[in-house]
Amino acid sequence: MLSARVRAARCGGILGLLDRHIFKNVLFTCLGAVGFFTFIMMAANALKDLVGYFLSGRLSPGTMAELLFWLMPYAVMYALPMGILCGVLLVLGRMSAESEITAMRAAGLGLWRIARPIYVLGATGLVCGLFVNLQFMPVARVKYKQELLNAVRTDPKALLVPKTFVREFKRMVVYVGERQGDIVKDVWVWRLDAESRVISCLKAESGRISFDDTDNSLVFTAQNAILETRDDKMPESFTEMPTTAPYESSSLKFPLEKLFGQQVINRKPDWLTFPVLLGEIERLKQPVVGGDEVARVQALTKHRIVLQDKLAKAVAVLAFVFIAVPLGIKVSRRETSANLVVAVALALAYYFLTEAAKWLEAYPQARPDLLLWLPNLIFVYLGLRWMKRVQSA
Repeated sequence: MLSARVRAARCGGILGLLDRHIFKNVLFTCLGAVGFFTFIMMAANALKDLVGYFLSGRLSPGTMAELLFWLMPYAVMYALPMGILCGVLLVLGRMSAESEITAMRAAGLGLWRIARPIYVLGATGLVCGLFVNLQFMPVARVKYKQELLNAVRTDPKALLVPKTFVREFKRMVVYVGERQGDIVKDVWVWRLDAESRVISCLKAESGRISFDDTDNSLVFTAQNAILETRDDKMPESFTEMPTTAPYESSSLKFPLEKLFGQQVINRKPDWLTFPVLLGEIERLKQPVVGGDEVARVQALTKHRIVLQDKLAKAVAVLAFVFIAVPLGIKVSRRETSANLVVAVALALAYYFLTEAAKWLEAYPQARPDLLLWLPNLIFVYLGLRWMKRVQSA
């Protein structure tokens, strides 16, 4: 007969082996899922911000790679909770479908004991999420924006990409058919009003582009140009023909306010690190004599929402684990696509509730910053309730 101590040691070794087995499977699956969602979000942001600059030659491959690196933490902030949720659902769904969970329960292990390594992984993800959301992402986001602006500012004339409608200029759209150095041909310039309606159109056979660093603008010296103007009050009315006349001015300026007007970009609340964000909140709590009280309260609410949103998204990693454990065991599916759909649906529901709370930003008395925690509480409550049902089944 084996002594009680030997039996306990063997039992502990088996439990440790099971813990490592579950932890390792969930860990690697979650890392793969986080990587997948990070890639998707990075690709979406790169298509929006970077691909146009890269294809036009304004970003070198090295600069493009650096910008993608600084873009990664922003994507991870959203991908981490989704990846953890998806990974847990995939692993537990497969283990339940292959009767591994049933075998563990038949050996006398409860669901809480089986899921212990998963909760440990969720707590680890929570800590990682706090670091990314409160420190790494704000620093990387500012660095990303600064490097992008610096790269584009290096050669402003490269903004005029041939056969492309350029909208980088305030209330202007510019099209260049051909560009060879400073010489451009087949140039079209549309001026817009405050409602983005065309009020004039300049057509030039050719011209020269130069950069004026005194007011940060591109200067276009036109040759053989014709200016077509419309009624400023009713530019969309075609009851009268537009007025057409030779363009008599020697040059036309394209202001670069969108690029050079952003000298300080680290004051956006989303891009403040945790200590700076707390300092801003404390500063905004103090009324200013003679100041705009409404603006102060709105700014305070905005900063509070940003802080609580970052904290809530980090805690969402653990909240998703609470709901994924009983759901993964109950669903019992091997199909990756089905579990992926369930994970994405839950994540979308979470982010929808989060954004719904932000809609109340204009009503500080409703405390939208605290309402941001409601989705986490709902997911934890549903997870505990489903866990109790699955355990008693």
